[in-house]
Amino acid sequence: MGVFIGVDVGGTKVLAAVVSASGEVVRTARRSTPGRRVDAALVEDALTAAVEDVAAGETVEGVGIAAAGFVDAEGARVMFAPHLPWRGEHVRDRLAERWGTTVALNNDANCAALAEVTYGAGRGASDVVMITLGTGIGGALVLGGRVHRGRNGMAGEFGHMQVVPDGQPCECGNRGCWEQYSSGNALVRFARARIGHEPTVLEELCQGNPDLLVGPMVTEAAEAGDLVARQAFGSVGEWLGVGVANLVAAFDPDCVVVGGGVSAAGDRLLEPARSALVRSLVGGGQRVVPPLVRAALGPEAGVVGAADLAREVGQARR
Repeated sequence: MGVFIGVDVGGTKVLAAVVSASGEVVRTARRSTPGRRVDAALVEDALTAAVEDVAAGETVEGVGIAAAGFVDAEGARVMFAPHLPWRGEHVRDRLAERWGTTVALNNDANCAALAEVTYGAGRGASDVVMITLGTGIGGALVLGGRVHRGRNGMAGEFGHMQVVPDGQPCECGNRGCWEQYSSGNALVRFARARIGHEPTVLEELCQGNPDLLVGPMVTEAAEAGDLVARQAFGSVGEWLGVGVANLVAAFDPDCVVVGGGVSAAGDRLLEPARSALVRSLVGGGQRVVPPLVRAALGPEAGVVGAADLAREVGQARR
């Protein structure tokens, strides 16, 4: 019997994992994402390298891909990915032919939501809003225990709701999108703008060069007590809560689950978000405000859900 692999591909990294039938991550492999201004083949080369590495010579029964982009209703093409070069690409069939195995494709947040309602923080809930904070913001909506994908398969792209008219330019081509104020990119932008004004832990970590600053450095600095880093998390958390309040007003879910790499900051991010959610939610004093919780599976939720998807497709075909 071979293995099932989940692959989470985002704007900065590819994470591949062998995942057991009970949702346990057995082993992982990582690669850097080449970026969005390159040939799509380079991204698929990175995926291939990660899959071959994590397979470790075992037979691969199926691979599920959690893509940070708009996936069509058939789960065959990535129609648009703000942080990747895929534009209407036939990713599923192309990689299935290249790898010689079953390939399943879905949006990364949908995969994370599948994992969280099956094994994690959303287990037992019927209606769940899932937010994934990474390079940008992904999202998924679970209604009646099932992921709601919409007519085009593109429901849940909450990160591109406009929250500030004529605000920060976004990689999607619009301005003022939510992810420009609450994401890994927003966290780093906030901190970079304040480096050099006074000595900080952040300045030491990036050797005084703001261009070298990355998200994990902001997290490290915040844990060390750096005021600027903590203010950055406060800002991103506030904006997270504002956006979540809009989603709660629209869908009235049982709970809101926050995953993705930025969620590793835990309550440093979620406490200001919870406060902003209560302040911003219409009728907040006359309703039960849903809990805003960190994803139980952490940044690995996407690969767990993707592997489950591949296993489901493989079993259906057999």
